[in-house]
Amino acid sequence: MKMSVVVPAFNEERGLAASLQSIRRAMTAFHAAGWASELIVCDNNSTDQTAAIAREHGAVVVFEPVNQISRARNTGAARADGDWLVFVDADSHPSRELFADLVEIIREGGAIGGGSTVRVDATDVPSTLVIGMWNTVSRLTRWAAGSFLFCETSAFREVRGFSLELYAAEEVDLSRRLKRRARRRGRTFVILHRHPLLTSGRKKDLYTPREHLTFMVKMMVRGGRILRSQDECYQWYDGRR
Repeated sequence: MKMSVVVPAFNEERGLAASLQSIRRAMTAFHAAGWASELIVCDNNSTDQTAAIAREHGAVVVFEPVNQISRARNTGAARADGDWLVFVDADSHPSRELFADLVEIIREGGAIGGGSTVRVDATDVPSTLVIGMWNTVSRLTRWAAGSFLFCETSAFREVRGFSLELYAAEEVDLSRRLKRRARRRGRTFVILHRHPLLTSGRKKDLYTPREHLTFMVKMMVRGGRILRSQDECYQWYDGRR
């Protein structure tokens, strides 16, 4: 068995080293299981030291010139040769316990893929409420958060990876397609919850309440169409870090 961990990264020099260190520690759960593994960072056209930092931490670095999270993840996955893919965002910190849960799920053999509940490095009431609501929705719908999603490589290739039509919520779209494939094969798509993924709540501080509210109102009025516009999904692409 071989596991491929794929990290999309755009101008992440400030926090990438700490994230990769966390991922390396988490990957020891694979080694304890006797599995091989690889760490791949997709530099999504960064203008800072993202690629150099990734190489310093022993990652295989691939380059994707078009700024789009879906493309970055797909480019990283194209380089991978593991039996399973694990996508972790560059501002996230998985624990060894979370990866050990992943090993257990894979060994049980029933799941085609899945995700994890999350927690953020912020303790304010709004962040706590938002994350709590997302975790409830995630477990009920079995939608994976983009910060942590895993699946069989063969299944990922069969459903053709992340949609290139979306600039946000591409993880929900992929979750839905993997769930449909799982049902056809008599398998499941799971959301791990015993050891939530620690991820950054930086968007709360980088964008004003008005910016967050404007995006939410546009989502309610225009629905999924807004997700097909990079300009409208600027919170993921304008480079604020």
